[in-house]
Amino acid sequence: MQCSASDVCRHGVRTDKSFWLATNEDAEFAVKPMSNIDQIIPHISRCRVCVGTKYIIARHSFKNVAPECPDDFSQIWTGYSYVMVTSSSTSGGGQDLSSAGSCLENFFLPTFIECLGRGTCSYYINNLDYWLAQNQETNQPGMWGMGSVYSGITQIMDEGVARCTVCAADVRMKHLNYFGKAK
Repeated sequence: MQCSASDVCRHGVRTDKSFWLATNEDAEFAVKPMSNIDQIIPHISRCRVCVGTKYIIARHSFKNVAPECPDDFSQIWTGYSYVMVTSSSTSGGGQDLSSAGSCLENFFLPTFIECLGRGTCSYYINNLDYWLAQNQETNQPGMWGMGSVYSGITQIMDEGVARCTVCAADVRMKHLNYFGKAK
């Protein structure tokens, strides 16, 4: 919803944008965006939100191998280190690198589909996905790999995009008696 200083709000104005995690459906960079809900639904990923008492973190390796979880954490899944999507002008979105949303289980391009407030969705050629890059020499400072070009999904996955792991804290309750001794 867009609101002005004159206490007027408009829902669904043409400048509204949202980004949705896409599926592995063929992305057609069509001139005409999709407007039929039956066309759009197969392109938008489904998710499951679980509530728990465990502390969840993402770890990124900057390598082609997913990192291990720290002590007292268990692996939930491994994936590819995702940073953000950008669109035309100043639009875009991203994830905190410590959150589970920065570690996507599957790698495919394009990663997001853009939907506008007027009820249309499309894959736009000017939308760019940003991923953490691999750096096999983690002691090298600065912008490693500048100018590297990876061609094809296999090379991108094997040599370009860093791997990650989502970990959950192990909850181990120690039962103490009143005298401070573990039972």
